[in-house]
Amino acid sequence: MPFNTELTRALGIRVPVVQGGMQWVGYAEMASAVSNAGGLGLLTALTQPTPEDLRKEIRRCRTMTKSPFGVNLTLLPAMVPPDYAAYAQVIIDEGIKIVETAGNSPGPVIRQLKAAGTTILHKCTTIRHAQSAVKLGVDFLSIDGFECAGHVGEHDITNFILLSRARQTLSIPFIASGGFADGNGLAAALALGACGINMGTRFMATVEAPIHQNIKQAIVDAQETDTELVLRRWRNTSRLFANKVAKAAVAVERTSQTGKFEEVAEYVSGKRGRQVFINGDKDFGVWTAGQVMGLIHDIPTCKELLARIEREAVDALKKNLALYEPEGPVEKSKL
Repeated sequence: MPFNTELTRALGIRVPVVQGGMQWVGYAEMASAVSNAGGLGLLTALTQPTPEDLRKEIRRCRTMTKSPFGVNLTLLPAMVPPDYAAYAQVIIDEGIKIVETAGNSPGPVIRQLKAAGTTILHKCTTIRHAQSAVKLGVDFLSIDGFECAGHVGEHDITNFILLSRARQTLSIPFIASGGFADGNGLAAALALGACGINMGTRFMATVEAPIHQNIKQAIVDAQETDTELVLRRWRNTSRLFANKVAKAAVAVERTSQTGKFEEVAEYVSGKRGRQVFINGDKDFGVWTAGQVMGLIHDIPTCKELLARIEREAVDALKKNLALYEPEGPVEKSKL
């Protein structure tokens, strides 16, 4: 029997699993595979160099799946920021009804998307930011724990606390993001009050992920300790795969006498990180990965992965329910 949560009902998906909007990974191949397997696939808007390229990718994804899929639009600090409003308008024009937003000052984009009737999942790393997003009218929150890949925030709050705080304080449904790779994790998230989970790193290690096989194998071979927190000094912390470049960046960050970002800029170049996924050299540049790598041991298809997650979650929920035996009426003979 399919799951029946706020997320599955609102998005029209079978399994309450959302694919993270990963830079240089969220192409049509990835999003369509997840959606075809019963989850929600996401294209990554800023993986496309222009809004018109995003339009083409949306149309390409439609040729690969008839199931619901969405678009991730992340607003990050930049010397020359992208035209976020133009990307959002393409999303609207192309009839995409599900958008994952994240990043700084999302108010104008969220209002633009909501005016078009879009369902919005907004990613947050603190309860305070989540409450602000609720006021903006988002439909779901994606609560990002400190375990996650990429931008982890500056408060170092893990999901066990963050999800419980979300359950206690938020007035709208939320999903759990960061540290999820299997059905037991999904069952745990549901028990903590979430209506689904978001997975990024786990989907990178799938057959359909459009990245080099060497990188997929690097994830499988890695431990939960194989990440680095980079750019803490500039309060723009990212969790990255602990390769030679990330470690060199951390060394510069910790020893710099000037504290100038220019000293570390070449180490954290996004262009070099993109090449990692193409050339398969895990040490060529920085790339994001979560602590969840320690839970990843194979490279299945998305269909195999989501079927396994569904089966494991159902088994875990049943086993946990069986731990409780309600007391029946006391027999008179035992009084």
